[in-house]
Amino acid sequence: MPVNAEADQLNDRIILITGAARGIGASVAHACAAQGATVILLDKNLKGLETVYDEIEQSSGIAPAIYPLDLKGASLPDYQQLADTIREQFCRLDGLIHCAASLGQLAPVEHQDNKTWLETLHINLTAAYLLTQVCLPLLKQQAGSHIIFSSDDHSHKAYWGAYGISKAGIEAFAAQLADELEAQGNVHVHCVDPGAVQTEFYARAFPAADPSHLPEPQVVAPQYIACFL
Repeated sequence: MPVNAEADQLNDRIILITGAARGIGASVAHACAAQGATVILLDKNLKGLETVYDEIEQSSGIAPAIYPLDLKGASLPDYQQLADTIREQFCRLDGLIHCAASLGQLAPVEHQDNKTWLETLHINLTAAYLLTQVCLPLLKQQAGSHIIFSSDDHSHKAYWGAYGISKAGIEAFAAQLADELEAQGNVHVHCVDPGAVQTEFYARAFPAADPSHLPEPQVVAPQYIACFL
């Protein structure tokens, strides 16, 4: 779905984006800022966040916010502190976009490393649940707020391990959440499957493949923006 070229369609909105230091998350952050939003950039990679911050400020004139957080090691109070910080600094939240993901280990079930399996499930599924839960009170205060999850059609394919299971879980969680929030009408839940994209993530998953024919992250970012329009 194409996005109208007219800018400022997300003017004055506050949008939190995970995995924002690079790849699709960074491109989605750029796209949101180009439409007038103030973006909160969340990632464990501080250097990458600072780079995206500078690029967005220069291109849009809107200063984003940086929130370094390692989803693998974050505690329950860390998530609540994030929500409290957003409430204190912005007094609102209009969108939550989940782009952070861990590939984990691509291997047969019998050869999966259990520690990696648990970490991958936590980053991709449990962390998304925890972050969504603490942000819901803020999102419910705004008419027309949005929660956007990143899905992937590899969930049922062989060797995709905890990554595939976590993406199937994300789709089930999004459906459950949408059903719960439908009657209230002010929080809209979406799943976006951007497909194969030229990213570091893809290169790790398919090291022998030539990604030159694939779209770059900025090409698929409008799929996320379209959810708001």
